[in-house]
Parts: sequence; C-alpha cells; structure tokens
Amino acid sequence: MQTELLIVIVLKGLLELAGLFLIAQGALHMLAGAKRDSNIFYQILQIVTRPVLRFTRFITPRMVVDRHIPYVALLLVVWGWLILLFWILPELCGSQRVDCRELLDRKRAD
Repeated sequence: MQTELLIVIVLKGLLELAGLFLIAQGALHMLAGAKRDSNIFYQILQIVTRPVLRFTRFITPRMVVDRHIPYVALLLVVWGWLILLFWILPELCGSQRVDCRELLDRKRAD
C-alpha cells in the first residue's frame, strides 16, 4: 500500500475515532447529569477528546462560547471525514500515482 493512501486511511480512521469519542462524551454528559465529573468513564473521554477540543478552540474566533466548542469540534470532524472520503480518497485513487486495487479488493471480499 502506498504511503499517501496509508496516510489518508489512517487520518480517516482517526477522524472516525474522534467523532465516536465526542458522541460518547455527549451521550454520557446527558446521562450522567450533575455527577458526571466524578464518573471515571466521563473523565477518560475528557482526556481523549481534549486535543480535538483544544484544536477547535484554537481555530475558532473568541465569539464562539466555550460550551459550543464540542458541537463545533464534532462538526469539524464530520466535515473532515466527508472531505477525506468523498474528495481526497477518490482523487487519490483516480490518479495514476496510487494503486487502490488492494483496497478495493478487500471491500469486495467483505
């Protein structure tokens, strides 16, 4: 597998993982209520999602309220995933530089 294709697939997987962690943190935020800060699973999710939230806070203007940052982060993750899946990956596989037959053969076997 070529390096460019591997990088795109790894980034896509990381974005999927970050999105799932953000969704899980939001669900646990609603379910745990006021005692969520003492919940060990919520604390773990806070640690895992902290880099995404910090990056989002860094690129957003100060007028965005801090409580809206997780929503913006999830939106950025979804947009990044869509861009990778529907723009960069087809562009990469359509070029003559990268051979995507191995990737396509795996999908057909599943």
